Amino acid sequence: MQTDRTILHCDCNGFFASVECVFRPELKLVPMAVCGDPEQRHGIILAKNELAKGYGVKTAETIWQAKQKCPDLVLVPARHGAYREFSRRVNEIYCRYTSQVEPFGIDESWLDVTASRRLFGDGPTIADRLREEVKRETGLTISVGVSFNKIFAKLGRDYKKPDATTVITRENFREIVWPLPVGDLLFVGKSAADALARMGIHTIGELANFNDDIVQRKLGKMGAQILSYARGEENSPVAEYGTETEAKSVGNGVTYPKDLRGRDQVLPAVLALCDQVAARVRKTGMEAATVTVALKDPYFHTISRQKTMSHQTDLAREFFLTAMELIDKNWDYRQPIRAITVTASGFDHGIMGEQLSLFTSDEPQIDQKKVRRLEGTMDSIRQRYGTESVGFARTIHKEE
Repeated sequence: MQTDRTILHCDCNGFFASVECVFRPELKLVPMAVCGDPEQRHGIILAKNELAKGYGVKTAETIWQAKQKCPDLVLVPARHGAYREFSRRVNEIYCRYTSQVEPFGIDESWLDVTASRRLFGDGPTIADRLREEVKRETGLTISVGVSFNKIFAKLGRDYKKPDATTVITRENFREIVWPLPVGDLLFVGKSAADALARMGIHTIGELANFNDDIVQRKLGKMGAQILSYARGEENSPVAEYGTETEAKSVGNGVTYPKDLRGRDQVLPAVLALCDQVAARVRKTGMEAATVTVALKDPYFHTISRQKTMSHQTDLAREFFLTAMELIDKNWDYRQPIRAITVTASGFDHGIMGEQLSLFTSDEPQIDQKKVRRLEGTMDSIRQRYGTESVGFARTIHKEE
């Protein structure tokens, strides 16, 4: 009988705020939060310490909202270079125990310590040693989930915070995991959670015990995936540290200094984003079939819509036409737009045949080879002279 793997998921508690407290220990004594630059309209809370959390301050809310809850909140501007350096130092500590260290964002990593147990002890022992060493050498605290797969290890990391170890086994996962909200499961976002709620599924346990056919009919491939997650059947490997993982999506977003108003202002903004996304897709050597557009208004209300095309592509023009189709159908141009994000996904390694035109029959057909040569030439110019050296003429417009 095959022995279970031992997977850890390590998370730096309140990472940005904790790094700032290392530089300025006095910040530990007051409610504080790291925020973006309000002058550039990035005035949101990026991280907070435990004292601010006690006032109800939340990550991703606006500075104004946070100040309403905690008038004495101390705000600190973000220093992303320092955060990257601390992330590197923490991951190097993890690498003392295993070469299988897979970062999941700047402040989280999975570790497979199965082969390390003879040297360092069982999973909980290694987890506690890591918590001690990270605290001693960096001044940061981490929470660690220990389990037999990546999904449950991540849930364990979230179970107790800060500076804690939680063990989820085959024997106890039904008691620990199944009562949790289904939205706690990895990749179950708000829209998926809402769809599951309409089916009467509110907890991970209810999902695990639900009818497979119904879930998959409602959620497609994602339904099959999250069912396996809920039942403890996930078994993906932990990558070696430093391994380049294949991109699952490529996206670019901008928060604009002035709200965009009307289709005439939205159109060049979307074209510029699609140009950037397409250039990044071409760098992967793959092509994408799905375009997702997220739009945020000045009141931070966001909508997200996506469409899967009939073919794969790496051309900005095709991403742009699909993105604008989504916006035209789903946005009232009388409403201002604060931020736009365009994402390409559904990748394949360029194995599709001839690409089909996105144009209707009464529109002129575009020579795809010429478009590809044009956008490839733009890539070469940018590589030599910088990303701002060339672009679509339609994206160049005067500020009003």
